[in-house]
Amino acid sequence: MPEVTSYQPGMPCWIDLMVPDQRAALDFYSGLFGWTGEVGPPETGGYATCTLKGKPVAGIMAAQGVEGQPAPPTVWTTYFCSAEAQATSEAISRNGGTVLLPVMDVMDLGRMLVAADPTGAVFGVWQPLRFAGAGIVNEPGAWIWSELNTTDQEAAMAFYAEALGIESTPMEGAEGYYSLSVDGRTVGGLQTLPEGTPPDVPPHWLVYFAVEDVDETVNKVTAAGGTVPRQPHDMVAGRMAVVKDSQGAPFAVIAPKPMS
Repeated sequence: MPEVTSYQPGMPCWIDLMVPDQRAALDFYSGLFGWTGEVGPPETGGYATCTLKGKPVAGIMAAQGVEGQPAPPTVWTTYFCSAEAQATSEAISRNGGTVLLPVMDVMDLGRMLVAADPTGAVFGVWQPLRFAGAGIVNEPGAWIWSELNTTDQEAAMAFYAEALGIESTPMEGAEGYYSLSVDGRTVGGLQTLPEGTPPDVPPHWLVYFAVEDVDETVNKVTAAGGTVPRQPHDMVAGRMAVVKDSQGAPFAVIAPKPMS
């Protein structure tokens, strides 16, 4: 079912985007996916929780740089559910990861942290209290998949298994690609950074959104000021493309093949 009310620890549960121009990003994704979202109140730092059909689908926030530090990258972040954020933080450090933003309370909604795995890919951890995460997934306009693109598959697989309880197994029909699972349920993918990736692109988690028509969506992206690093193409899971929004944040869109 596309509507979700809870997540098991280890499962991806939320995504958000940090951008220089929050209002422009809200307009871009509202036009592309039909989301509704407004700049939040000061007590939340203006954080916008975007909705689709009245359910939360993603967060968008204004980048808040630290004086003397480079501006934060304009990227989507995938968050993984945790039963206890502090314990997960300790497991991340113990297994070679780096905690970038220590555990913090987000009002009465939950607890979070941001970390990097041993290869440098950044991700978040969310311990739900009053807010579980994305309330609608796997349908057009909503998040459907997160994929780790890494420089060291073995190191990444070992880390996520020990730190977050996520197992990796080769995906049938997709050579070199691994499915990520929690208690036997597929929750994401893992691969080596694709050949031809620019040398300045680090290991990262790539967020996918489901769409009905990839080619039409790509046209909307470019019309709204975005770019298309990887043109629409057919692959084992459906037709997909990798694009960047009008502020340079990369993401993928996919029209998935029906599940057999």
